[in-house]
Amino acid sequence: MFKVISYGEVLIDMLSNKLGSDHDNGQESFTKFPGGAPANVAAAVSRLGGEGYFVGKISTDMFGQFLKKSLNAIGVKTDYVTYTDTESTALAFVSLDENGERSFEFYRDNTADMNYRISDFKTEWFEGNGIFHACSNTLTSKDTFKVTMAGLQMAKNNDWIVSFDVNLRINLWAVDADPASRIWQCLSHANLIKFSKEEFEYLAGDDDEQSVLAKIFQSALLVLITDGGNPLRYFTKDGEGELLPPISDIVDSTAAGDAFVGGLLYSLAKDQVTASDLENFKVSSPELENALRFASRCGAYTVTKKGAFTALADQDDLKKMDF
Repeated sequence: MFKVISYGEVLIDMLSNKLGSDHDNGQESFTKFPGGAPANVAAAVSRLGGEGYFVGKISTDMFGQFLKKSLNAIGVKTDYVTYTDTESTALAFVSLDENGERSFEFYRDNTADMNYRISDFKTEWFEGNGIFHACSNTLTSKDTFKVTMAGLQMAKNNDWIVSFDVNLRINLWAVDADPASRIWQCLSHANLIKFSKEEFEYLAGDDDEQSVLAKIFQSALLVLITDGGNPLRYFTKDGEGELLPPISDIVDSTAAGDAFVGGLLYSLAKDQVTASDLENFKVSSPELENALRFASRCGAYTVTKKGAFTALADQDDLKKMDF
């Protein structure tokens, strides 16, 4: 089993107790859940029995203490976490529509996760083989963008699989910011990349799909495009495949994509797939299809529960699901 290091933000998801139009009627209350896309991925890997490490900065405030306990309780290794008593924990208020789809409102000004520095990364973490994962939420400021690039480069230099989930949240960015430019720079360091359909279309702009994929495959080895309950599209250098996700009743889609990524990275880590092995994956390979089916099951299970960490599947959960 290789270790999986997931770098970025861990924050509090304040999940509304109301759905859809009910938000406009009367008082609304929120329940705190541990969250943050990279933390969710580390939690998903660990919940499945893998070696999930979270890398980031956590506040010592009451929310930060809750997050550390939550990470440890689900099995995430926090050996590489740094702590601060001068910045607070980021908050994300999450509203759900009638179909369980989310909208976010972030409170993330100079919070703990935004103050991680390049010097906090340690070269000894990358000894041996492993997988390094990051998302775009740490690209929103010039400083955190540089830190993310340094982490990606460090993993790449050590021949690790470098995983990047675009996971774009436009409302985290300044009005005059250009997310695409920074995302493209990160993609040039990644060999496993996940988009949602909307994120791929955003990045493509007016360019056609094939030219965008050709640009991505200058460095990528595996590209995934998810589209909710519609077929997952996946690409290697030798072609394209599709896989229909399991059908499940959606309660809350908050961590569906993170559970999918966590399930995939767990599978690759369990099978000790290296970057060189990933380069030899073909669309028709059973190893790739099995890993994607497993990841899709993880995502399908998660949407049937509320929250992020609290909705993630373990091995027994997946065996009990009637997919």
